[in-house]
Amino acid sequence: MSKVTMQSARTTIADPAEAAESLLSSLSGPTPKLVTVFASRDRDQRALNRALRERLPKETRLFGSTSGGEIDHEGMHQGAIVIGALSGDLEVGLGVGRDISKDAVSAGANAVAEAARMLGTNPGALDPRQHVGVVIDDGYRWKKEELLLGALEANAELALVGGGASDVTLDMTKASAELHVDGEVVTDAVAIALIRTKAPFAALRSHWYEPTGQMLTVTKLDDSHQRALEIDGKPAAARYAQLLGVEIDDLEFGKPKGFAVRPVAMKVGSEYFMRSPWKPLPDGSILFPTLLEQGAQLELMRLGDPVGSTRAFLEGLGEKVKSPQAALLFHCGARAGFAYATGMDKELSKAFGAGPISVGFNVFFEIYRGFHINTTLTSLVFGAD
Repeated sequence: MSKVTMQSARTTIADPAEAAESLLSSLSGPTPKLVTVFASRDRDQRALNRALRERLPKETRLFGSTSGGEIDHEGMHQGAIVIGALSGDLEVGLGVGRDISKDAVSAGANAVAEAARMLGTNPGALDPRQHVGVVIDDGYRWKKEELLLGALEANAELALVGGGASDVTLDMTKASAELHVDGEVVTDAVAIALIRTKAPFAALRSHWYEPTGQMLTVTKLDDSHQRALEIDGKPAAARYAQLLGVEIDDLEFGKPKGFAVRPVAMKVGSEYFMRSPWKPLPDGSILFPTLLEQGAQLELMRLGDPVGSTRAFLEGLGEKVKSPQAALLFHCGARAGFAYATGMDKELSKAFGAGPISVGFNVFFEIYRGFHINTTLTSLVFGAD
């Protein structure tokens, strides 16, 4: 029988050595092939990495990042460190691409090539039926689309899932992120863990929005392709506010009548990929966190049942993956913030108990296959055959 299993551990101990000892001493059973670590940004990441690496067997790979909130099957947490120890039928290769702020395409290609070499192969030879990639980037470099182009250049069929390493601060001028790649801690980088397995697995995603059938067209962009100047041939913010029946000042994500409850999505076939706007700007434009294409048609969505949809997604994993055993979760930080702001955080936290053993964190925007998306929970789920 082929299967991948996980043990998880969590601590709020501040001292890196004591935290590492507490986390790893709670594990039992076979030597893990991969240990993921998601640690609150306020921790000393290099000291924590060193303490974990010293205590782990040499053959165990270590992979993770800073976080703006941590997740396991007991719920959502803040100011903690969570680890997931994956064992069973899997081999792991790690790769890192550096200087994504200068050349993100090359960084993505370099990361997947290095990880493939560790598995004794090359990116073009990776069989998507037995290989999957976990991608964590320095989210505050805003380079997801470019690095994904590089990572998938040699093999567009490879499934990638993950998100941006994040911070506890909401001030984008002060936020920073770091990545754990075995015994190294890096920034301005992308890290990829390639996993080869014969066990059942799936890259999946869930959001809490419903389609409305109401479309809008991005008719004018600025040179960054992140700022919509016009929608439907009219000033972007004014037109969006008109469609929602609210004032422009109500639009910013997180406000109760704006983008958080009525975002937009890109429809690909029968699937919806969330591309929510972020905030209206003083010049009447709208800033998006994702890249836009001029002439793109997007569908207005409406908020559904956040807690119920999350619970239903996790309860239904068995329909997607045979006998689900373990899940890596990448939870939109803005989505988590909206839950706290609206008082649904306790119920949403409980919903994570509906799934298998899991670890994850609140990310700075999500990765799903070749897409940079937002307001979504992306996941990599392993099962037993």
